[in-house]
Amino acid sequence: MNMRIYKLIKGLALHQLLAFLFFLISNLFTPVTVVGQGLSLSNNSKNTPIEILADEGIEWQKEKELLVATGNAKASRDGVTVEAEIIRAFYRKKTKGGADLYRIDAAGGVKVYSSKESIVGQTAILNLDKAIFLIKGTQVKYSSMDGKITADRQMEYWERQNMAIARGNAVATQRGKTIKADVLKARFIKNNKGEQKVDIIEAFDNVFIINGKDRLRADRGVYRVRLGKAKLTRNVTIVRGENVLRGDQAEVNLNTGVSKLLTLNNINSKKTKRVRGLIFPKTQ
Repeated sequence: MNMRIYKLIKGLALHQLLAFLFFLISNLFTPVTVVGQGLSLSNNSKNTPIEILADEGIEWQKEKELLVATGNAKASRDGVTVEAEIIRAFYRKKTKGGADLYRIDAAGGVKVYSSKESIVGQTAILNLDKAIFLIKGTQVKYSSMDGKITADRQMEYWERQNMAIARGNAVATQRGKTIKADVLKARFIKNNKGEQKVDIIEAFDNVFIINGKDRLRADRGVYRVRLGKAKLTRNVTIVRGENVLRGDQAEVNLNTGVSKLLTLNNINSKKTKRVRGLIFPKTQ
């Protein structure tokens, strides 16, 4: 840490220290120009400073252009907060003075949240230039008022693309419906109240949908949340109780429970493929 700053900080009481650090950060950093809204510190006014607080201390490594906050560290701006045991904030000097904060790394019990959304994990990298952040952990979870998405490997949040990608045993639950797959891609839209909602969920590999008594499996699926409709392709299986239907493609209304099973015939094949069903009668 710069010795002059260290000597000044050493003589301050706790409340004075926090006020001084906020003053330092407010005057040192001018955030980069950004667009869009979402769970990211890059989504707000470029004139709004990022506040960084920590219980154990903040180290300013001037030569490396780095701030390191340790112990219940927090970085916040305009209602979006990052919490972790350690937060590293990287900045670059501007030719006309000042600096741009372009990256935040967080480790240890990471939580990124606003009043309506949150993502938790073990480590995170927030790229403020591109408005993208990556959060990793064995129990990564995105939560909102609309539902939640979990994964045991990592989750990427692409603010400008209004998209989140969950990798590794990904599970999305929304309004009593569950979608599982190796990879889930969720696309968001905003309603007339400005609230972010999941609009479309794309599922890749080992797709499994649970809806009431129905169990659906496929290699790939696309679920349109507002319509309550899912389209499944390749190796499709629909199970309802003891009844089983199999085909190449299915269109399913998860709200009404109506399913349409289809087959994709190969043009070069002389054989016609058929949809197959196994229906068990009720026993007395």
